[in-house]
Amino acid sequence: MVDIARITEIVEPEVKALGYELVRVKIMGAEAGDGERALQIMAEVPATGQLVIEQCAEISRRISDRLDELEEQGEVLIDEAYRLEVSSPGIDRPLTRLKDFAGWTGHEAKVELIEPISGQKRFRGNLAGVDPKGDVITIVDKEGISHFLPFDQVHSAKLVLTDRLIAATRPLDTSGADEVLEEEEG
Repeated sequence: MVDIARITEIVEPEVKALGYELVRVKIMGAEAGDGERALQIMAEVPATGQLVIEQCAEISRRISDRLDELEEQGEVLIDEAYRLEVSSPGIDRPLTRLKDFAGWTGHEAKVELIEPISGQKRFRGNLAGVDPKGDVITIVDKEGISHFLPFDQVHSAKLVLTDRLIAATRPLDTSGADEVLEEEEG
């Protein structure tokens, strides 16, 4: 069994040292019996909520080096073959931290709970904020009913791709994207 908490404990300071914020650490693949295992690291630039490919590569190299170093010291975090996958959260990003729910207030989201509340585990609606204590998320469904969801009961949550979300998302800096770099072969 892979200890995600331990991996997060190792990865988060490495991501922060590069000036980024960790969004999620997740193991995908072989545990569910669906092929090759992947360690997914999702991170973002705090100001934009995004990463460009060079930033993903920078994080990947740093985490890979750190995991190799720990393995050489005898701490094997994933005992099967896996690939390291570093990505930006994307526009329809997962909501994994309380600040994600607060920061995307007014946008549509899907939330699935660990245990049902009043017989319901899945909710879809507009995020209406986080209570001042920071442990309950409010989501308002299409009928206008407010649902109060304990953060510690959230199994998974993500934004829903809407025109409003697209309009609210800061575009990446594309300066220089149309420049062609030619390298001489030697």
